[in-house]
Amino acid sequence: MKSHRIFGIAALFITAIILVACSSTSTTPSGTQAQASIEKKEPALYTGKSCLSQMAGVAARWQADALPVHMESSLNTESSGQEGKSTVWRAIFASASRGTNRTFICSGSRLKEEPALGVTGNAEIASAPQISRSMFQSFLLTVDSDKAYAVAKEHGGDALLKKDPNQPVVYTLDWDSKNRELVWGIIFGTSAKDSKGVAVVDASNGRFLRAGK
Repeated sequence: MKSHRIFGIAALFITAIILVACSSTSTTPSGTQAQASIEKKEPALYTGKSCLSQMAGVAARWQADALPVHMESSLNTESSGQEGKSTVWRAIFASASRGTNRTFICSGSRLKEEPALGVTGNAEIASAPQISRSMFQSFLLTVDSDKAYAVAKEHGGDALLKKDPNQPVVYTLDWDSKNRELVWGIIFGTSAKDSKGVAVVDASNGRFLRAGK
């Protein structure tokens, strides 16, 4: 009788363990699910200088003499462009030897509608004859977009941000052939056409040059 009682108690104990184990399995996410929740993919916000450097490296592998002509940031739900950062930047690079240019894209976005993460390039197209006047050396960019943004705020940008804390900001980088200087255009708006204000900042020394609209 005693052995039957011991066996019965042992059987109940084992059953209880199995029930607890099953209950734990049903309420606890698998290792893969837990890891996926921990490794939530966040977008990468880049300054203009960081992305230009990445794109210049890829452009050089396309053509050794490729030089940037124009760079511009993009707006999306991941970034309003404030603080000089964006998840997507685009730059046109031209090759004088080939007479062609390509647009390269630097993306840290996780959005399905945006370009894939990393640096990608569009198809090569023929360049206009006057494009050589807009080409510049990447090393001339010493003042990053976040610094240019800070300068723009000091010259009217703060007032616009007080009116609209969610104010979108777009950045352009171009060579001013007339004055022979590389300049940032800080556009307080979604484009130059609907801007609330534009600040032009020297991209080599951070000097405020002028304001516009």
